[in-house]
Amino acid sequence: MSSLKGKTVVITGASRGIGQAIALRCAMDGANIVVAAKTVEPHPKLPGTIHSVAEEITSKGGKALPVQVDVRDEKSIETMIEQTVSQFGGIDVLVNNAGAIRLSSAENTPIKRFDLMHQVNTRAALTCSLCALPYLEKSDSAHILNLSPPINLSPKWFKDYTP
Repeated sequence: MSSLKGKTVVITGASRGIGQAIALRCAMDGANIVVAAKTVEPHPKLPGTIHSVAEEITSKGGKALPVQVDVRDEKSIETMIEQTVSQFGGIDVLVNNAGAIRLSSAENTPIKRFDLMHQVNTRAALTCSLCALPYLEKSDSAHILNLSPPINLSPKWFKDYTP
């Protein structure tokens, strides 16, 4: 893909961090950005909401659609895709960026936390991709980018989790 100008990019987990950075960079290149994440209200410890990122994009002349989505819920994903297509007419790029991580030993990882990580990091990427696929197939420059939670391999993060 030589240019993002006029392309529609859906980014999950776009309310902060890497997702926000990707959204801002793609908007600078002229893309329509779907700022998709759960966060609609400011968090006391984590900056960024779908609305604040969308405002940042539009204040710089870009086009943004903030969409609240829970990537663990298929209906929520379907609604996100419908809103995207209604607003921008299609999808050219899907960035599966939403992620969940907990660095802990097996015996200190509750099944509920494991299920959350599996649902967000694996199942959601497949579900978002399948829901977007009919529209990506119509694009002359379709791409799917799957990210995972970053792992810093510095020994300090793993020192408590050796056998």
